[in-house]
Amino acid sequence: METHSHSMRNLFAQLGLPSEDADIARFIETHGPLPEPARLADAPFWSPAQATFLREEILVDAAWAEVIDHLNAALHPAH
Repeated sequence: METHSHSMRNLFAQLGLPSEDADIARFIETHGPLPEPARLADAPFWSPAQATFLREEILVDAAWAEVIDHLNAALHPAH
């Protein structure tokens, strides 16, 4: 079985976004917090291609799913 470990930097690069730590922190600060019922892929700041990628990777529980979940948690308010 092949295992992949993707990082937040890899995810941002995959999405075509600046992927340095400071860029990621700025993105999260700028776009968060999302309202609680909002799904990450439905956020208005994604391009159609980015939203499709996020949706599909979560749907099939792909190798990217774990890091996408981390991004989702970072963009939603803490409870």
